[in-house]
Amino acid sequence: MKVILKEDIHGLGYKDDVVTVKDGYGRNYLIPQQKAVLATESAMKVIAENLKQRAHKLAKIKADAEELAAKINGTTLQLGTKASSTGKVFGSVTSLQIAEAFEKQGLNIDKRTIVLKEPIKELGTFNVAVKLHKEVTAEVTIEVVAE
Repeated sequence: MKVILKEDIHGLGYKDDVVTVKDGYGRNYLIPQQKAVLATESAMKVIAENLKQRAHKLAKIKADAEELAAKINGTTLQLGTKASSTGKVFGSVTSLQIAEAFEKQGLNIDKRTIVLKEPIKELGTFNVAVKLHKEVTAEVTIEVVAE
């Protein structure tokens, strides 16, 4: 089943992408949740026209994302958390805590753009990707220390 995505879905595609999904996934989840529409001929024409009209706006969004990536690329954030004497963190460090650390530095980074392969559960230094745009990704170093 071919569908047109109405929003970015991690692992599947970005807004206005035409993707092929299994019938059940499209019919039972994507379409009822208003995350996609069926890729009919008329819907494809509407999307093509919308993309044509938004080309300039999308270029500005990408330029802003590249500018922000240049600011944060290679920066190091230090996060203090409670930990045991063996170096294990009580709970875990999540993307929300990383986004709050960015906010303290005056940068507004959405927690959904921070890509953690798995939650950070020990003290140390970790590289984290921040996906600011579908074509722009920045690397940030997170240093988890005990409070």
